[in-house]
Formats: sequence, structure tokens, C-alpha cells
Amino acid sequence: MAQAPAEAPQPNASGSGRPGGGRARAIAHGGFWTLLIGSIGVVYGDIGTSPLYAFKESFIHVLQDGTRATSNEVFGIVSLIFWSLMIVVTLKYVVIVLQMDNKGEGGTLSLMALAQRALGRRTPLLFLVGVAGASLFYGDALITPAISVLSAVEGLKVVPGLEEPIEPFILPIAIGILVGLFAIQSRGTGVMGRFFGPITAFWFVTMGLLGALQIAANPAILQALNPIHAVSFMVDHGFLTFVVLGSVFLAVTGAEALYADMGHFGRRPIRLAWVGLVLPALTLNYLGQGAFVLGQLDALNIEYALARDAARAVGANSVVFNFSPFFEMAPEIIRLPLVVLATAATVIASQAVISGAFSLTQQAIQLGLLPRMEIRRTSETQAGQIYIPQINWLLLAGVLILTLGFGSSTRLAAAYGIAITGEMLMSTIMVFIVLWKLWKRPLALALVIVAPFAVIESIFLASNLQRVWNGGFVPILLAMGLVVLMWTWVRGTRLLAETVRRDEPLAKLFETLSHHPPHRVRGAAIFLTGDPDVAPAALMHNLKHNQVLHEQIIILTVKTVNAPRAPENERVKVEDFLPDVKRVTLTFGFMETPNVVKALTEARKHGLKFDIMKTSFFLSRRTIVPSEKSGMPLWQDHLFIFLARNATNATDFFHIPSGRAVELGNQVMV
Repeated sequence: MAQAPAEAPQPNASGSGRPGGGRARAIAHGGFWTLLIGSIGVVYGDIGTSPLYAFKESFIHVLQDGTRATSNEVFGIVSLIFWSLMIVVTLKYVVIVLQMDNKGEGGTLSLMALAQRALGRRTPLLFLVGVAGASLFYGDALITPAISVLSAVEGLKVVPGLEEPIEPFILPIAIGILVGLFAIQSRGTGVMGRFFGPITAFWFVTMGLLGALQIAANPAILQALNPIHAVSFMVDHGFLTFVVLGSVFLAVTGAEALYADMGHFGRRPIRLAWVGLVLPALTLNYLGQGAFVLGQLDALNIEYALARDAARAVGANSVVFNFSPFFEMAPEIIRLPLVVLATAATVIASQAVISGAFSLTQQAIQLGLLPRMEIRRTSETQAGQIYIPQINWLLLAGVLILTLGFGSSTRLAAAYGIAITGEMLMSTIMVFIVLWKLWKRPLALALVIVAPFAVIESIFLASNLQRVWNGGFVPILLAMGLVVLMWTWVRGTRLLAETVRRDEPLAKLFETLSHHPPHRVRGAAIFLTGDPDVAPAALMHNLKHNQVLHEQIIILTVKTVNAPRAPENERVKVEDFLPDVKRVTLTFGFMETPNVVKALTEARKHGLKFDIMKTSFFLSRRTIVPSEKSGMPLWQDHLFIFLARNATNATDFFHIPSGRAVELGNQVMV
């Protein structure tokens, strides 16, 4: 047997994105430029670390193909990367998707909310697409810290004097940084966050300058801006193109953050940061890496051939080839400081995606997709700064397993692309629904707009899927597991709600009590319930066992609406059910923390009078037992019971004073 969380209001809407509210506060403390600098650190941290490995992994595939790499391959790879940035990031996200805000908020579940609004209901297919996209984000949250930090620390291999001695320490250093990163999450990111924007901005400027120096030395690389080179590479290299595209896609990982963080920074700062700094810096750096490799082609071909022959001589399955154009194109004297700066940038990128996982979890909980978990506020002023201990330590465990299991950024790259491409493809499907149904564009026009993105992302996904057995199975299995978990929780809570609805109606109960009134005691009693028309189980048990009622009865329901934040004029609804019985409905957005006591204090403005020190909160705790007739398979019953048993207590989740709470239980078969 297991105990379900105390009976409490169940969310009844869909939506998401990272928490908002930060935008208004930032405007008050520095306006547009504060938002612009902040967006550079948070929004672009992930995509800003891609140059550490995207071009390198793409070019290594050419060397592994067994043919001699030429300038045509270099031009083709750089051209593919540049036009991926232009089409996937600039055109799709910056131009189109950023227009699809849900009352100022963005993100995978927020887009699902818009699509749901467009269709007028939440269909099973839309639910699956939205949940799958959210689940794949957790794969991103696991892999990003591992691959980013490893790729930065691996730069020590090209620091003069450290090449050989540092090799055994690469993995321990990376693990130490990752453990430290997750260990400080409970302290919040307020102090560190002030430096995220300036450090990341300096990182982009440094990347751009390094690239510009190489372009000046070998300006022929500018030919790669011509899309003909990308097309020629795909035509000339057949299946190799399919393999290379899996690594080219690494250049656009992090693009989803442009939309997910819109609520924090606003559309204009994100767009200006991309056009004014991020895109130029990335373009210069990728061109610079290409220019550097152009000047080293003969040496690289020879070095790889020697490494391959050495591997064959000892019967090794893989070739050890230490090649890092990002760091090698920098002057030797600044390589060590560059590694330090790169490590700081990867920590910031990792912090952003970890915070995103916390935010997404909070939204999923509010929407009823996950059981309640402990959510701690780490800032008195910033709504987006939260900490969820269970998610933090699960992420750390997963990141360490991936880091130790794969051991290098090259091996991790195989697992990385699938999570992001899948997430992007899910968003494209929802973009189509919004364009067609919500924006009322003709079906043909909506198809024309999204078709190029769907085709490109499908090709990227197919390219990454051929790496399934090399590590790509990790995000797939994780996403499948999370989809099953969310589906089980939604299904189980729905069945539980149907069971509750069979309880005695509230109106009938008080009609009966009017003929046989119980003894009344002083004070107020608040009964939390998910259905205000049904008598709360705690109320029934209080009558049965204590045979009393308080002088003032409040039937309290908390709802989550299909919006990031509930309008203040809809926050509290007070109804007079009987002279001494009131029904109160508190409404929160899916990005808000449901603080019941604070909201009830506001309810006094609506005529609700009570003394919190003379008020008791009654919650119903249901002990769930599996049933063969529940409507779910037995294994799903047990999974739901496990989730319910480990859910955070409703008293803590709704911020109810523990000294004023009373829980009364009963047994329910589900």
C-alpha cells in the first residue's frame, strides 16, 4: 500500500516555458541593456560553446572516411554549419517562433498550450508531442554539462608543456567541476548570475577575434559563405554527408533556449543579441577554424594516417587523434587562459540548462504531468531562481554516469544530437498547428512555412539516429521513460479524480446536516479539495470521527490555468455557498508557485474574513492500493503508487503552516 499526496487541487491546463517575471524587474533595474546582457549569458550560453566541438567532430568524420581531406571538404563543412545557423536558428527561432509567445512566455510546453488553445482541446497526439519534447529536454540537460565541460577541459591537451602530463587528469578535473556545479545549486545563482552576461559576452568577442585573425591569414575561407559549397558537399559525398550532418547539427544546439527564455528577457533583447553579437561571433569563429584547417590540411592528413596505422598495429577499434582546431588556432601564449575562459563559458551554459530543467519540472508539476516535489526559492526578488533537490541530484547522477561512461566529448557527441533534433522536430509540429489554427493562415501557406524546417530537422534526426548504438540510445531511453512516467501520472490522477467524484455531493451533505446539525466549535476550517462540488474526504472524516463542524467552513480549490501567470483580478473567487460556508477558488498560472496562505490574505479584499491563527487546514490523505479493475495495467498501478508515495506533502507544496494543518486519511483502490 502507498499513500497518495494529501487531497489537493489538481492542475487542469497546459503550458510552459521558463519562469517569467524577471523581465519587469530587470527593466526597473537597468532596462533594455540589462536584459540584453543578461540574455547573452543565459540564452546563448549553450549555443556559444558549440564551436568547441561542432566543427572538430564534423571534420573528423571526413578523415575517418579514409579519403584525403581537401579544401572542398573544409568549405563544405563550414558552409553547412553557417547555413544551419541561418535557417534553423535565425529564420525558424529568431524570426518565426519568437512571435509565438504565450502571454509573453515561451518554451516547449508553452507552445503546446498555444496549440491546445488553437485546437480547442488537448488531443492525445498533441499531448504526446508536447510531453515528448519536454522529455527530450531532460536529455539535453544531462548531456550539455557533460559534453561542454569535457570539451573545455580537453583544451588542456594543446597547452604547451601540458600535452602528455595532463591526459590522465582530464576526466577527474571535469568530474570535479561538474560535482561543484551541482553542489552549489541550492545556494542559488543570484551572485554568479550577475557575471554570466559579461563573461559570456567576453567569450563571444574572444571567439570572434580568434576567428577574424585566421580569416585575415587565409581569406579564401570566405567562399564557404556561398551555399553552393554546402550543396556540392552533399552531392559529392553521398552517405558521408549523412554522417557529417549529425555533427554539423551540434552547431545549433541551444537554439531552443531563444524561445524558452523569452519570458525572462523579452523578444527584442534576444533578437538584438543574436544579430548584433552572437551570430557574427559564431560565424567568424567557424570561418576561422576552417581557415586554420585549410593551412594545416597536409599535416592533418599525415597525422591522422599515422594515428590510424598505429591503431591498426595494436588492434584498436578506434583511432586516438588529439585535434582541437578551436584551441590550436589560438596563439600558444593565450591557450591556457583560453581554456579557463572556455571552462567558465561551459559552466554558464550548464547552469542555464540546469535552471531550465528546474523550471520545466515546476511547470510540469503545476500542469499535473509530474507528482509534487519540493521547490525552494533561492531569491527573494527573482521568480525564475528556484531549486528542486530531487531533480538536482538525479541530474548529477546522470551527468556523472554519462561522463564516466563515455569518457570524452567526441563519444558524447553521438548521444547529443538525438535529444535536440527530436525536441526541435516536436516544436515544428506545434508551430504548424499554431500557424494554421491559431493564426488562421491557409493550410497550404502553413505547410510551405514549416516544411523546410521539418525536412531539415528530419534529416538531422535521421543522421543522428544512425549513432543509436554509439550512445544515441541514452536520450531515447530517457525520453521514453519520462513519457511513460508522465502518462502514468496523468492517467492515474484522472482515475483517482473519477473515484473522488463518486463521493457525496457537497450540496447533499449540507442538506442532510441542516436536518441533523452537528456540534459547532469556534474558529475557521479550510478544507482543500480538487472538486468544489464534492464533499472533501477530510470533511467527511472530521464529521465521522470528531462529530463537529467549525463555525466557519471554507471549501478551497486551487486551479492552474492555461497561462504563465493568472491575472490579478482572477486570482481569488469567493462564493457564498451557505451563510457559514464559503467556496474559495485560488487561480495560479503554470509558472507561479501556489502560495495558499499569501493568496488567502489577498482574499480578504474580496470579503473573506478569518484569523489565520484560529484557522485549521484539513487535507485528505488517500492511501492507494492497486486494483485489477482500475483501468490501468497492474505495473502502471504500482508505478503510480510509487510516484504518489514519493510526492511532496501538500502542506509544504502549497506553503501551508505545518502547525495549522490536519491530515485525515482513507483508502482508495486505483
